[in-house]
Amino acid sequence: MNRLKFTSGIKEIVLLCCLAGFFSNSNAQDLTNIKFTATEATEWTNLFVRNNGWFGGDGIYTIPLNGVESGKPEAKKTLFIFSDSMIGNIKDDKMEPGAKMIHNSIAILKGTKPVKDNITFFWKNDQKDNPETVFVPKTPLTGPKDYYWLGDGFVNQEQNNAIYIFGYRVKQVSDGAFGFSEVGNTLIKIAEKEEPPYKTFEQKDTPFYLSSNETEKEMASFGAGIFVNTAKAGAPGPDGYVYVYGVKGMAKKLLVARVKPKEFDDYAKWNFWDGATWNADIKKAEAITDQVSNELSLSVLPDGRYALIFQQGGMGRAVGMRLGKSPIGPFGPIIKLWDSSDALKKKSYFSYNAKAHPGLSEKGELLISYNVNSFDFFKDLETDPQLYRPRFIKIKFN
Repeated sequence: MNRLKFTSGIKEIVLLCCLAGFFSNSNAQDLTNIKFTATEATEWTNLFVRNNGWFGGDGIYTIPLNGVESGKPEAKKTLFIFSDSMIGNIKDDKMEPGAKMIHNSIAILKGTKPVKDNITFFWKNDQKDNPETVFVPKTPLTGPKDYYWLGDGFVNQEQNNAIYIFGYRVKQVSDGAFGFSEVGNTLIKIAEKEEPPYKTFEQKDTPFYLSSNETEKEMASFGAGIFVNTAKAGAPGPDGYVYVYGVKGMAKKLLVARVKPKEFDDYAKWNFWDGATWNADIKKAEAITDQVSNELSLSVLPDGRYALIFQQGGMGRAVGMRLGKSPIGPFGPIIKLWDSSDALKKKSYFSYNAKAHPGLSEKGELLISYNVNSFDFFKDLETDPQLYRPRFIKIKFN
């Protein structure tokens, strides 16, 4: 992978384009060029620099609890969901004894600004008050050692404002940095009346997981990103569907399904893009692009184009964007938005799973996060307990 090199604190890439409001003809959309500036969103990064309680995690999807994914009105509260999370205390830049990793956690932010006093983190506790995971798999297909790595989610305004979140069932297979294997896909449903940390929720196995075997040579799973293309969610050109993205194989091929929000948990009503039309057979799903990451986002830009945001290839230094003509493409070449080298203090550190947060973005901008981790996680955490948290950038489209 070619590395982008910058010499200033503000990283700026300017690509020629012609933006003149919304395009009236989708065939005229330029999927290769766009003008933008990229800067560190330090105020958002610092929101997650914490010394007590929650002090690290990855995942970080955001769900506006009013169901409006972009535009007005802004959400009074935003739900943050994290996968593996660190709970404990840091003193004098050292992790104190007793810190614990749990498999997922959540936070609630009041408003849409990065104010530390306005964000509260939640996890569960056992009878001895030790930190415990929020969402634990308990479905018919759940194995004895399975846990959830969380996918994207949204508030379903057509189903009594219930929160839907994808949960990838994961099984630990070794003690290594990547000693886990995805074994299934689940849909978590939380009623509107439930308060964090959500002691009560529904969970249901889905058929939206294809294991690698003699028939399916590459594993695939849906839930990497969700685009709610409805008027109630604030979509500028709504068609009334919820688009759910999946990732397949080592080439990180992007798949897409769609369903009406009122039929979201009726799996028989789902359809998958097969390259020509919508097909009820998940095995007929065809890739609409590749080199994405297992967590990603799709957003509409002010000019009507669609921005697919991801970490190029899943892991790496480049936060990438592909421009699309529709939620299913076609998509243009990768436009590199950011090089994460400055956040990777050691050779063992890596960055991954970039995505945008349109519900927290200013007009004409996209707030984007990416995660930082280490191949020698627990050893590096001893000397740098703040390594395992999201970093943020801000993309302003000119």
